[in-house]
Amino acid sequence: MTTLQEQAKALGDPTRHAIFRVVAAAHQPVDVATLTAHFGLNHNAIRQHLAKLVAADLVTESRVATGRPGRPRLTYVVDAAADSRWGVVGPYERLSQLLSEVIRTGDTPVEVGRRAGRREAAERQLGGDTDAVVGAVCDTIARQGFDPALERTGDEVVVALRACPFIATAVADPETVCAMHLGIAQGMAEGAEGLVVDELVARDPRREPCELRMHVEPD
Repeated sequence: MTTLQEQAKALGDPTRHAIFRVVAAAHQPVDVATLTAHFGLNHNAIRQHLAKLVAADLVTESRVATGRPGRPRLTYVVDAAADSRWGVVGPYERLSQLLSEVIRTGDTPVEVGRRAGRREAAERQLGGDTDAVVGAVCDTIARQGFDPALERTGDEVVVALRACPFIATAVADPETVCAMHLGIAQGMAEGAEGLVVDELVARDPRREPCELRMHVEPD
């Protein structure tokens, strides 16, 4: 378990702290090429900084298959457990804000989630392109720490949530936590042409992944 002192040490380097801020501000996972272009540094130097951020549990690394020969592309998002004192609003704090909104307004978790999804879509300036919205939903899920795996068969879209950052809370109260995240996906998809978010199949995430299921309506 990384201590706050170890994280502070990792962020003590100005360049490394700047890299962390760029990853934290991004609306989608960030790769080495993006950071290299942004900072004008050698890609090996960027990788070394990222490795220290990963070791300090400040960002997480994922491998994305490119469909081409060679090594898979590595992408980075802020670790779901990164403390808010480092200037980021992590998944836990974001969940507490939404739960507070449920209590304050008396609206259902799905309704509160839909509003959050609409705000996310507006901030990202998502248009009506279905593929772009599906990708944005997966990016948002990834940033929340769910480690999504997308599978599309014809008009059916299934996103497996291979990790759950809220395991204890989700197991105890899936009607609130899972419903809220279903609403977020629905809110983000409202502007997409023909994209319908059908359900979030809630399972015990300690045993098997939950699934977000969507489909595209025929023209």
